[in-house]
Amino acid sequence: MNFYAARQPILDKSKKLFAYELLFRDGVDNVFPDIDGDEATSKMVEASQFHMGISEFTGNKPAFINFTLETLSQGYPEILAPEEVVIEILETIKPGKKLLALCKDLHGKGYTLALDDYEHQNVWLHFYPYIKIIKIDIQLSSIDDINTVFSAIKNFPHIKMLAEKVETYDEYNAMIQLGFDYFQGYFFAKPEMLKTKSLSPSQIAMAELLYETSKTELDLNSITRVFERDVSLSYKLLRYANSAIFKRRNEISTIKQALVILGSGELKRFIGLMFAVTLTPDKPSELVKLAMTRAKFCELTAQDINVQLDVSIAFLTGLLSIIDALLDEDMVTVLEKLPLSKEIKDPLLTKKGVMAGIIKLVGFIEQAQWDKTKLIIDKLALDKDNVVQHYNEALAWADEQTQAIE
Repeated sequence: MNFYAARQPILDKSKKLFAYELLFRDGVDNVFPDIDGDEATSKMVEASQFHMGISEFTGNKPAFINFTLETLSQGYPEILAPEEVVIEILETIKPGKKLLALCKDLHGKGYTLALDDYEHQNVWLHFYPYIKIIKIDIQLSSIDDINTVFSAIKNFPHIKMLAEKVETYDEYNAMIQLGFDYFQGYFFAKPEMLKTKSLSPSQIAMAELLYETSKTELDLNSITRVFERDVSLSYKLLRYANSAIFKRRNEISTIKQALVILGSGELKRFIGLMFAVTLTPDKPSELVKLAMTRAKFCELTAQDINVQLDVSIAFLTGLLSIIDALLDEDMVTVLEKLPLSKEIKDPLLTKKGVMAGIIKLVGFIEQAQWDKTKLIIDKLALDKDNVVQHYNEALAWADEQTQAIE
């Protein structure tokens, strides 16, 4: 069984990963056409317990999951361990004695409770001793609404505030000023500001390698020379080639040996990942992970497309689909600086063609826009289950690769 869910990061004030929210209820009719939200929740919890664990899907970070009153009453949260889930109480649930009793019970068992899309009513004060997180949709709430909530919780210092749907850096900075603790939304995946800057020597070396590996025929001598100019890059290549993910028996000790043993496909992936990491010393690690997830998803999905696509080019194109956010410049300016093949640049600039369609597809999945996801799946003549499986595999792979190259 596959998770029909998107994984959205929740970051703290330092833009470090705190948790993930698993989004599967929005547009659920498109994904589970014959069941309602309660059954969708129960199926997801069941899948997490008996098929792919929640901790695997979220990289051992807590998972925010929406629960209805019915699924709370049936005890579904208790299928999951307290440390791996944050129980989100949906905004559609009315505060009453039954819900209060459930909250007391779950709190007593060590579960973390959050109020989703919160709109303040005094009756919620009875719940505050058992609530750890309050989520505010900042697109729907005014500053006055938000300040009212902060005033209401001032005598409950254990409650943390989470700003949801933060889409720009200006919104992120404004929410920090208001006092929010956590932030959810894709502000970190957009350029922080438009500016012109030159690439560092190490970034230029990575750009050279990207160009070399986007060629049909690899020139190992040219690639070796670029690696030999950068001691740090050479070290990372050897460390990667010897990492546990490849389960090699004999140690790889030279640049050329590493290049030969890794092979064309794996080398292209490594260089693409190192390029992303090199560009983002001050960026949230989740941005690099997002780029990696897109890259792997595009590579896997390219194999299912009826028209012929180079999977290595698909990988690099997916990776570079958020290069504007990595470099804090607009896409046109960034791609002018990079010596990349036409097959990579065209989908990113024109947003047309099959490869651009795959990038749109993963973007819609990230945002849990299931209606648009279904349209793209149909347009590309893809199998829905395969698409979901590729996304799940890409998430797991990105988590593993992040650990390997850190």
